[in-house]
Amino acid sequence: MAIVDKDRPSTWKKYDASFCVSCKANCCCMPVEVKVDDLIRLGVTDIDEVTNSIKKTAKRLKKEGIIMSYREGTEFFMLQQKANSECIFMDSKTRFCTVYDKRPETCRDFPAKMGTRVGFCPAEKK
Repeated sequence: MAIVDKDRPSTWKKYDASFCVSCKANCCCMPVEVKVDDLIRLGVTDIDEVTNSIKKTAKRLKKEGIIMSYREGTEFFMLQQKANSECIFMDSKTRFCTVYDKRPETCRDFPAKMGTRVGFCPAEKK
């Protein structure tokens, strides 16, 4: 069996939605860029706060450990990761997303529509 390395897309498997059911959630251990709409959907900010000052919003979210960074030019926020690189919204025991219904667009589209190697994923059985 081939070894899958999330940091080496050449080792990724052709994507099949059925992989997700029994996967270790390697994709949830990769950096996740999000937009303002994602943060609003997640309930960590609202349109009024963002309209008032996106920089202040970013500063607050960073202080609260929700984001690692904000890039003003692209208006992308990088979600914070745990020390072991897991997404802050992933349950470490179940390996499931705790905000699945509200998850960011990046997570909804990966890997079928976006990612380092579109159509391929770092799936690995639990």
